[in-house]
Amino acid sequence: MSEYFEYGYTNSEPTWSHHYIFYKIIESLDKNINKCILDIGCGNGSLANKLIELGFNVYGIDASEQGIKLAKEKYPDRFFLQDINSKLLPKELEQINFDTIISTEVIKHLYSPQSFNEFCKRILQKNGRGSLILTTPYHGYLKNLTMALLNKMDSHFTVNWEGGHIKFFSKKTLTELLIKNGFKDIIFIGCGRLPYLWKSMLIKGSL
Repeated sequence: MSEYFEYGYTNSEPTWSHHYIFYKIIESLDKNINKCILDIGCGNGSLANKLIELGFNVYGIDASEQGIKLAKEKYPDRFFLQDINSKLLPKELEQINFDTIISTEVIKHLYSPQSFNEFCKRILQKNGRGSLILTTPYHGYLKNLTMALLNKMDSHFTVNWEGGHIKFFSKKTLTELLIKNGFKDIIFIGCGRLPYLWKSMLIKGSL
């Protein structure tokens, strides 16, 4: 497994970002369409577990040993340790046809978002079609200008967080990444805070 910095999970409670992302994800899902979901970068399983409790069929993978151990406490057969940089699924999931992939606040940590999107595309192509739902912090002109005026740029774009954010997307750049990999019917939803000052954004694309 490639070098990975543990997030530091101590319980299976939702992380702070899920409080403004979770309901936007629910609004983007339909049990009649999204019948088999893979949560890539599931962490401690808090999002996947809530979706399972709501009746969705969900599995999760993550590189965090701490996170997967906590996730397995509720549904031990649903979560698996996996480094997504390996470009492979755990053997327990290889024969499952996933029609939906969710990945929340993960792509901002990846050296190669392109490889990640190719990985997601290969998984969905096995099913013949499917949807990819990504969330990541929102960046746009008004938000960046506001941070600059408030002298928040150094704290927001800090380089002193080991294992922290290394990619900063706008609506345009994340949309371009999905389209480049064959996704279409792109949907954008702002998450948290006021419009154009959103904390995060949800982008959904379909094959």
